[in-house]
Amino acid sequence: MISVRTWAAVMVAALLASACGQPAFHYVRDKGGTTYFKVPSTFAQLDAYPIELYLSRLHPDSEAARLRKERVWSTAFDQAGAPTLQHLLSSGEPFVYSTVHQLTVRERDRVSLDGLRDFVFPVTEPARTAYVTDRLGSGQMPLYLKFEPLLDRVLTLDGGARGVRLRFSYQIGPDVQTFDQTAILDEKGSTVSVLIVSCRSLCFRERGGEIDQIARSFKLLRLPG
Repeated sequence: MISVRTWAAVMVAALLASACGQPAFHYVRDKGGTTYFKVPSTFAQLDAYPIELYLSRLHPDSEAARLRKERVWSTAFDQAGAPTLQHLLSSGEPFVYSTVHQLTVRERDRVSLDGLRDFVFPVTEPARTAYVTDRLGSGQMPLYLKFEPLLDRVLTLDGGARGVRLRFSYQIGPDVQTFDQTAILDEKGSTVSVLIVSCRSLCFRERGGEIDQIARSFKLLRLPG
């Protein structure tokens, strides 16, 4: 977790870079100002709301979707020549998705490290089993196949925040897509912040350093009060 003073220094560096030409990075904060990361300026920013609808499976005109939109912030960045949100699940270029959720009272009572692991995709064995059962029960074939765990690291952060950093692969269609996911629960237990960087497995092997740099930039900010 970094301080407001540190954040100010980051912004000064960004302004100095822009004065000398195109900034090297997009410097990103959520609408509440609690979560920060940076992405190379070669990435194009996209409206991530359709991803939220896809993941939540809510109708966009429903009251549930409206209420969810009030407490969920998200954004996406794509480095492909023709950027599209579909590259979250299949792309030969890195794709970045980030979301910050203000948890409901019920969600606060149920959040756990496994809950952080499964926050976006089914990762733990119970979540993967439930996903397959749900898909088959609705007459659909599972989209995510042949799960492969690559990294699972518990994060203990300043101020009592905690989280997990994962790396895993799924076969999606004919391709194997690899995901690097960091999910953090803030010290109050009220907000979950997630960053995912994804691309095909070969892309991860060739560009692991760049992907790791994006993932390591993901921080919580300590705000006054």
